[in-house]
Amino acid sequence: MDKTFTFKLGELFCGPGGIAYGALHAQSSDGKLKISHAWANDFDRDTCDTYIKNICPDTPESVYCMDVRKLDIKSLGNIDAFAYGFPCNSFSNVGEHKGLANEKFGQLYWYGIEVLRTYKPKWFIAENVSGIRSAGSGDFKIILNDMRESGYKLTVNLYKAEQYGIPQTRHRVIIVGIRNDLDVDFHVPDPAVYADIDISAQKALSDIPADAPNNEVRKIADKVQRRLSYIRPGENVWQAEESGRLPDELKIHTKTRISQIYRKLDPDKPAYTVTAAGGGGTFMYHWTDRELTNRERARIQTFPDTYEFVGKYSSVRKQIGMAVPCRLSQIVITAVLNSFAGIDYPWIEPNLKE
Repeated sequence: MDKTFTFKLGELFCGPGGIAYGALHAQSSDGKLKISHAWANDFDRDTCDTYIKNICPDTPESVYCMDVRKLDIKSLGNIDAFAYGFPCNSFSNVGEHKGLANEKFGQLYWYGIEVLRTYKPKWFIAENVSGIRSAGSGDFKIILNDMRESGYKLTVNLYKAEQYGIPQTRHRVIIVGIRNDLDVDFHVPDPAVYADIDISAQKALSDIPADAPNNEVRKIADKVQRRLSYIRPGENVWQAEESGRLPDELKIHTKTRISQIYRKLDPDKPAYTVTAAGGGGTFMYHWTDRELTNRERARIQTFPDTYEFVGKYSSVRKQIGMAVPCRLSQIVITAVLNSFAGIDYPWIEPNLKE
């Protein structure tokens, strides 16, 4: 493409806007190719309100807040680009790998296929957890084949967010599809470009403005406070117990030893993965013996401090944990735009063999 062009972006399962924010702040290196919001869908009211507030406050009607299975896809409107992080409940490494056999969640990826076949956007981006590769019986290949049969050549890669200047060890499969009839080849952006960025938790959580939204500190129980005092930065409760430091009355009695239970951030390392939900001990903990605020979680997910999440504490926590890091979205989509602009950029071969 040799002229200025703005790709109209449609989204399913848009979440609070991590992909969209990155997309709207991406542009080709020559400034000629950009992205605008066209329409989006999610089923959770708070999530949709967050998206509207931050992404498209002037066109709230462009966000369809409903179950995708009730959405009239053919009436959404033409788009040039499409993004969807289809629900990962079936594919997560935490819990059972039900895959496509799980009718409630496993089949939802198909609505994205319907969008591709209805509107034939020039390109799309799809994101999911790393566990999608081993879910079900060949589910990942089925999904990729459906995407290809919709008319797209694919580049599939496992992105490690911490390699791209993001202060979090978050590993996600991202699929970029370019329509077959277009003479455009996408390449995975080279993470070496971001090697010198300070991705420590201390850097990520520093200098949060006093008036930043969603930054309330939750009071935690005295017993939890005492337990945290025996856990060193970077450790979880099991490591504190194994070291002999943890008093008996503060030990956790459970058969499942999830590594994130009462795990503190190490200020000198990137944070561990921000999650959307979970019970006691899974809220992420600061090295100063307290739970992280939602704003701190948002910082780790590279949302700007001006990004205001709508809803109560648990709803906001879920929204942040489900999101794609804004910066990762911007990096990948910038590479897509440069590919369409014919602009070279540092790249590597995909790390996934299909």
